[in-house]
This record gives sequence, structure tokens and C-alpha cells, in this order.
Amino acid sequence: MKHFIQFKKPIDRSTLPKKFTFPFRYTPHPLCLIATEEIQEHLKTQTEWNHNFGLEDGQEGAIIGKMFGVLVVENEHGEIGYLAAFSGKLAYGNHHSQFVPPVFDMLTEDGFFSKGMMGLKRMTDDLDKLKKAHEDCEHKTQDELDALLSEIQQLKKDRKQTSINLQQRLFDNYHFLNSLGETKSLMDIFSGKKPPSGSGECAAPKLLQYAFLHKLRPICMAEFWWGKSPVSEIRKHGNFYPACQEKCAPILSYMLVGIEMIS
Repeated sequence: MKHFIQFKKPIDRSTLPKKFTFPFRYTPHPLCLIATEEIQEHLKTQTEWNHNFGLEDGQEGAIIGKMFGVLVVENEHGEIGYLAAFSGKLAYGNHHSQFVPPVFDMLTEDGFFSKGMMGLKRMTDDLDKLKKAHEDCEHKTQDELDALLSEIQQLKKDRKQTSINLQQRLFDNYHFLNSLGETKSLMDIFSGKKPPSGSGECAAPKLLQYAFLHKLRPICMAEFWWGKSPVSEIRKHGNFYPACQEKCAPILSYMLVGIEMIS
């Protein structure tokens, strides 16, 4: 299996936890610590892609720290290994050899999301041109200015609605598996309310989705921050953190139905 990573050292099955990690409050299990050390070593030494985590001076690109996750699993042959994932995009992409794929790949070439974003950019460019024309009022009559203003207002409404429609279509393409083999859409998980932007893109849902798709039994899980601390949040390089409440709580609560967790 492509993303099933075997531990570098043999695993003593007697050390396996009897219950799964409660993702919103936990102490990382020793197996998760081992998996984390292996993934962190990979992050330090890999040459497949370039991403500026803000850990090295003089590196090009915007500084973007990332949450990473590890999920220790058992495959159908009784082998113990682990999966790894990152939140959002890494190095401007969704697919990297050591990490599981996204639940839904919005960056697919010629996909609707990429086309939709290009359409929104064209609308923004057109809007900027109209605003500039309206500001350059020296040789225009009042009627011409009023017509331009009306066109600007209409284009703003159209752009807003186009953005809403694109976001809705994106949400409609996210479907999550749970431990019972059931599937539910993102909108259904959030009971028809608009999910927060980025819902389903965190590491934990990616890990569980891949595990359930490939008949892997989840054993324990942990997530850690890698990179410079962001301005808006308290995140320290290398530290472990619980799953987020706003985006992940509804999704993980559904995905982990039927799995006994440590209280």
C-alpha cells in the first residue's frame, strides 16, 4: 500500500493502546512519538519539494508553518505501521510521496475549482478597470458616470454570488467515511450550515479517510506543528496540539462513530 509506512524498528504489540486517541485532548502515545520522530526526520532531510517553514534563513517563498499528523494503524495482514498527513497544501501542492492524499483534490488540472478561481480573477480585473474608468471622470458626463457606477455595483454582486456558488460546489464534493463504512457530505455533517473555509483540509480527516478507504484499523493519532509560529495563533515548532474545534470537531465526531476512545 503506497502510503502505509512501516516503522523502522519492530513494534511490540503489547504496547498497543486498548482505545483510540480522543483527538481533542490527549497525551501522544509512545508509538505516535516514534512515528512523529520518523516524519520529522523526513521533513529535515527530504529533497522532493521545497517549502519555507521559516526555520532556515534566506529561504525563498512566504513563510508558512504547517500542522502535520500521524496515525498508527493495523493493516489487514496484522502489520502495524502509520500514515502521515499535512494540513492544507504543502509546497503549493496536495500530493507528496510520504503523505496521504486530500479527501478531495481541488487542484486537479482543469478542475472546476481552478477554473472558477480564474473566472473570479477575471471579474476582479474587470472591476478594477471599471473603477479606474469611473475615477477618471474629467471627460465623462454625469449619465456616463452613473452608468459606470451601476455596472460596478452589478459586477460586485455577480462576483460575490459566483464566489458563493464556487464555495458551495467545493463543499458538495467533500464526502467523508466513518468507521462503519458510511458516507456523509460536508454539508450534511454541518447540518446544512455553511462550513468554515478549509473544512476537511486538516491532517486528521485526511488520515482517517485514507485509513477507512483502505481497511486500516486506527490505533492512535497525534498532530504537531512544524515551522515558525504564526502571528494569529499560539503554535510552537515541534509541539503537539489537539484537533481544532471549529472545523474538525463535527467531521471527526462523525468519522469516529463506533470507535472506543480514551476519555
